[in-house]
Amino acid sequence: MPFIHLVGQSYQKRQIGDLQCNVARLQTVGGLSKSTKAIQTAITAAGSDSATVSQLQTAAQGISSAQDGVKTIAEALLTLQQAPAAARQQVEDGLTAASSALSSVSSSDSAVTSAVSEAQSAVTSTTAAGQKVVADCK
Repeated sequence: MPFIHLVGQSYQKRQIGDLQCNVARLQTVGGLSKSTKAIQTAITAAGSDSATVSQLQTAAQGISSAQDGVKTIAEALLTLQQAPAAARQQVEDGLTAASSALSSVSSSDSAVTSAVSEAQSAVTSTTAAGQKVVADCK
């Protein structure tokens, strides 16, 4: 009997995922990349406004942490291991930190506020995709 039959159908399905699950995973990974780019654009727009740049760097660190969590999850799934709960929490915490940092940015420069709005939208979409992963990848 092959090993795959010993681990059970639900375990195999959770690791591989159905179409909805895998689409949500791709949306999350793509959203993290889009969020990174949007935050970098906002940092560039903020220029020498050190308080704004500091908040945006905090947002970027949150996204980086979430990406590290996704990497850990992907490595686990590729080796047929269960995704570590700590890595899932790391993704959630990173997205929350990024969202909080972006929400606290205050600037009178319309280019900065527009760039921050784009970054907030990207992080919000990524968070929604991550929530789909939790819901669909069972």
